[in-house]
Amino acid sequence: MVKAVAEGRRPSRRSLREGLLATLVPVIACLTMLVGLTAWTKAGAAGSPARIDVGVGRVLLPAAGKERTTAFFRIANTGDSDDQLVGVTSPVAGEITLNRHERVGEGGEGGEGGEATRTVSSANIPAGDFLVMTPTTLDLTIKVKTRRQVGDALPFVLHFRRSGPVEAVAFVVRPRDWGVSSK
Repeated sequence: MVKAVAEGRRPSRRSLREGLLATLVPVIACLTMLVGLTAWTKAGAAGSPARIDVGVGRVLLPAAGKERTTAFFRIANTGDSDDQLVGVTSPVAGEITLNRHERVGEGGEGGEGGEATRTVSSANIPAGDFLVMTPTTLDLTIKVKTRRQVGDALPFVLHFRRSGPVEAVAFVVRPRDWGVSSK
């Protein structure tokens, strides 16, 4: 086609078709890539990864004679991707479980409502949002290895699916000082 134009002749239909095809292939490839990248971004796979920040936690002072207590943390995700809390460990605690509290039944006039607690394997922390553990939403049940006192600092490692382990500290508090009734 270029040769025909250089010689002053009109290009043939065949050379026009070949030239058009040669131009369309990269254009279609670029459009396909653009659609794929758009879908990847919409699915949350693009952008910055999850950035997890764990605030100072609280561990309730165990009741006399009890070896289990509850811990709470505030977890912020300042990244552009969701993440999940998938486990918690501590050198000063035995078994640690993540528990979700849910209202069950019908509360109110004439109804018998209550709360159910179930162990869960993970907790979502949406991108650009935070999770606050409370006695009525989500908490950690921990088995303490040794008796603790109010004000003790306990080390924890919170494990996230995408972000990996994050070290945190929690201070022992009295339940009544944190607005929790002792059971």
